[in-house]
Amino acid sequence: MNMGHVTLVGAGPGAVDLMTVRARDVLLTADVVLYDRLAPTEELRSWAPHAELFDVGKRPGHHRVSQENIHQMILRWALKGKHVVRLKGGDPFIFGRGCEEVGACREAGVPVTVVPGVTSAVSVPAAAGIPVTARGINRAFTVISAHDPLTEDEFKGLVTLGGTIVILMGIGTLGHTVEGLMRHGLSRKTPVGTVENGYCADQRVTLSELDAVHTVAATQRLRSPAVLVIGEVVKLAADGPETGEASAVYGRVLQAASAAAPPTADA
Repeated sequence: MNMGHVTLVGAGPGAVDLMTVRARDVLLTADVVLYDRLAPTEELRSWAPHAELFDVGKRPGHHRVSQENIHQMILRWALKGKHVVRLKGGDPFIFGRGCEEVGACREAGVPVTVVPGVTSAVSVPAAAGIPVTARGINRAFTVISAHDPLTEDEFKGLVTLGGTIVILMGIGTLGHTVEGLMRHGLSRKTPVGTVENGYCADQRVTLSELDAVHTVAATQRLRSPAVLVIGEVVKLAADGPETGEASAVYGRVLQAASAAAPPTADA
């Protein structure tokens, strides 16, 4: 039997029309698709008409399929001669464990290729009209995962470097992150933008300042998936639904810190 092959495909931030042409072409030839929860899947059956589909998506606090089992599924089908597509939200190599899946394929001698995707780290802030860089405001941006609490060295490095801080998977550790950044000298009045469900119908943008963001997160009940942007560029956020493609196509609600409701007993 001929060896199959594996393609890791980045599906972008969630909007169907932000998938690349190459991603859609690869899906057409798939025999098996293992997809994540943040990948756009509403039309997956038509995009991969000959494939068996498997939901292996992870949710906060719940991994229905372990990463090791995902590796085993990928290799089992590929070793049977199948074209296996691993469909991942965003880009496979940005906090998506894509490097681990590539490593498993290489170790098993299975051919593997990667189709990059539009990363949420840049595209989701853009959906809210927030550029991660802007001439005259900043000259660098840092993307970091806060799925696990940041260390003191990481806080120090972020504050020392300056520029825009983009945080993925950061809602669960938000209080720890805010306190750490302020403890290491980041101004308490630094603007913060939080974009929930970027490019989806229920996209929501919340603007605040660093010392208020934890309270705002509780009163507004911010939820994952969300991208946090910390820095002066947040002041450039779109100020109404008339600005930006995401606003016009997907809808947008702007909740400023000043409009936050008083804390509730269960917030």
